[in-house]
Amino acid sequence: MIPPSLEHAVFGIFSTSALHLADSHGVFTHLVDHERASTQDLSTALGVDEETLGRLLRVLVAFGVLRHADGGRYRLADGVAPYVDSRDPRYLMGFVEHLIESTNQRLPQLDAYLAKGKHVVDAELPAPFDVLYRDEESTGQFLAAMWQLSFHVSYELAELAQLGDTRELVDVGGANGPFSVAALLTNPELRSTVFDLPQVEPFLTANAGRYQLEDRLAFRGGNFFTDPLPTGDCVAFGYILSDWDDETCAMLLRKAFEACRPGGRVLVMDRLFDENREGPLATAVMNLSMYFETEGRHRTAGEYLALMTDAGFTGCAVYRSTADKHLLAGHRA
Repeated sequence: MIPPSLEHAVFGIFSTSALHLADSHGVFTHLVDHERASTQDLSTALGVDEETLGRLLRVLVAFGVLRHADGGRYRLADGVAPYVDSRDPRYLMGFVEHLIESTNQRLPQLDAYLAKGKHVVDAELPAPFDVLYRDEESTGQFLAAMWQLSFHVSYELAELAQLGDTRELVDVGGANGPFSVAALLTNPELRSTVFDLPQVEPFLTANAGRYQLEDRLAFRGGNFFTDPLPTGDCVAFGYILSDWDDETCAMLLRKAFEACRPGGRVLVMDRLFDENREGPLATAVMNLSMYFETEGRHRTAGEYLALMTDAGFTGCAVYRSTADKHLLAGHRA
């Protein structure tokens, strides 16, 4: 008997594809709205082939995404609905689409890395964000996937950050604004400036309008390698430092120290490895993704605290959320 952990690893390629297909053909939305449905019900309602659908549903049952209900019908497993309902802020299937259509295309780079080393292989390839932001469609897909991974947890992180006394937030690499939007919605006196590459601006502007934050959410285009960061009471790195190596992170944190007004703070939000680096699973997987999709890696809390302290911040501490991303904060005396 194959150990369950190995069995799931071997057949995981099918589960990701099954999730993507079920989402794109409306299976999950139908089950959210109707609670239970048979294969025939779903086939008729969605206009898909019944035999193919039945085999797909059985895979999703085996992986624990769906459950059998009464009368040969199917239902979503407990706790799954928010993550497969496109109307819920916790919706995750856009990220699954990114895995299928982008990450999966780049996985073969790992074989080349094993043979030649990352630096040798990458020297012949375009820079990571030149690939991710190569055109408007690609930029939008990437930002949508990152929004879905980050927006919901950002509410909790904004609460942990205790931004009540902060007036000007600088969101470095803030993309289409998952942390800024959550912070602004929970702190009515706050204003935020997202500092990111110019091609991100239309996507931030759209979210500012969607959440009626046009007067409080601004955009500053630039390159944090060559341009100074905007000045503020609080400089935040929301899910961005894991895109870069230690030297770049140290440089960015020094720039944050310079941009942060005396008495202000720096915030770092990211997935964290356990100190023994044995998990969590999502962090270990995304650490591998960071390796070929960006130039970074995921770190332990201790590593981030050391980087922040070396940049000049004091009283640095970690604040754990109930989700998979956490907050580290430090002060400029």
